[in-house]
Amino acid sequence: MYPENMVSAGPYTLRRAVEADADAVARACDDPEIARFIPAMPSPYAREDALSWINGMSRQTWEGGGADYVITDPDTGEILGAAGLKPADPFGNSEVGYWIASWARGRGVATVVTRALAELAFAQGVPRVALRADAENIASQRVAYAAGFRREGVLRGASNRPDGSRADMACFGRLASDPGDAIPPYLPFFPGGELTDGVVRLTPLTVADAGDYNATVSLPDIYMRRVPPEPPQYAESEERCRYARHRWLAGLAAEMAIRDAVTGEYAGDIQLANVVPPLDQAMIGYGLRPEFRGRGLVTRAVDLLADWAFTHTRLRRLIAGTAPDNPASQRVLERAGFVQEVLVKGLLPGPDGTRVDDIQWSRTR
Repeated sequence: MYPENMVSAGPYTLRRAVEADADAVARACDDPEIARFIPAMPSPYAREDALSWINGMSRQTWEGGGADYVITDPDTGEILGAAGLKPADPFGNSEVGYWIASWARGRGVATVVTRALAELAFAQGVPRVALRADAENIASQRVAYAAGFRREGVLRGASNRPDGSRADMACFGRLASDPGDAIPPYLPFFPGGELTDGVVRLTPLTVADAGDYNATVSLPDIYMRRVPPEPPQYAESEERCRYARHRWLAGLAAEMAIRDAVTGEYAGDIQLANVVPPLDQAMIGYGLRPEFRGRGLVTRAVDLLADWAFTHTRLRRLIAGTAPDNPASQRVLERAGFVQEVLVKGLLPGPDGTRVDDIQWSRTR
């Protein structure tokens, strides 16, 4: 079905792997970063594993009607990675997968090759090509968007991790009828990875923040202001931090730590949530550890985040809510340029089945 050799993929060439490739494949695949996100990959990875792939799994893929290629530099013949298409399922659909050698990353190889393989499949009459990536594998998800694949959801606990735990998988798909244009993120990552004004730093939440995050949002005066008004389980906080960058890239929420810019110490959290792209609107929320209060850090954080949102995203309107008995949060919003709009009676769930009024605020572009 698919050609075996010398398929052009932009500046790269795709061809079927041969035994002479075993050493190069082994050198590339003996990489903890590849093993981390491809649980079937042996680790450590030896020449015998490469031969097993070439003469075993890869051969089965070809015999089943799929394709397994090594990616090469057409000038030097150097192997840059591997990519393939699974045999069609009963509905005629396929799935693309790839790995890129460490020495070839950062050059857009995966994006070019993924796009080329999707076009190759469509030319063969395949109606749909899927792509799945570990929800922590942000690089692979960026490839999917750049190659014109649309995010379709998350399969919870659908894959293994090397440590025996289960990983959520982000699911993407591209139809033969899709335009295939790159899909830019609604919420791009921070330029340089963080925001700072020299006093506070905002950094995306990671799993390393789970302990600090859980301790902060478990404080009664913080969780009682959130929905629902109850402390989270640690596992919930860990999952929230672990997959924060996935949700950010997907445009669902941008969640970050507030840090002391000098010491780097975790001071609290701040987020853009309830993102509504048709309205170009998002809600801002925050919480601060008691020992960092009274220094204006949250106001600085809100200012930094709002300025970034209005400069680097399509957002035109930021909203926030405060309880009537929370004057400290109201002062933060006033100092950060938000204006009070309306009081909504009984909007929020309170303790013991009660309802709490919400004062709503906004800041616009």
